[in-house]
Amino acid sequence: KGFSGVMKRHNFAGLGAGHGVHKVHRAPGAIGACATPSRVFKGTRMAGRMGHQRVTTLNLEVVQADPEREIVLVKGAIPGPRGGVVLLRNAVKQPVREAG
Repeated sequence: KGFSGVMKRHNFAGLGAGHGVHKVHRAPGAIGACATPSRVFKGTRMAGRMGHQRVTTLNLEVVQADPEREIVLVKGAIPGPRGGVVLLRNAVKQPVREAG
């Protein structure tokens, strides 16, 4: 996804369309306080590189495996692009049972 602004990356609402707002409609707004603390705190959500984080999906069921064609059928959604690398491991956490 590359470099993204705060509206796309962190779902910020942006600034208003009128009432004195001047060409900063997609800006984050204020990112710090005043003379105290005289800095921007760590972890403040800003524009930057978006995407390419590891995403884990737990407790998906392996329906079938075909070693000849090198195909594994998994029940459920798998994050990532088509043709992407997928790592399958045994479940560490037990699935949560539904009440009732």
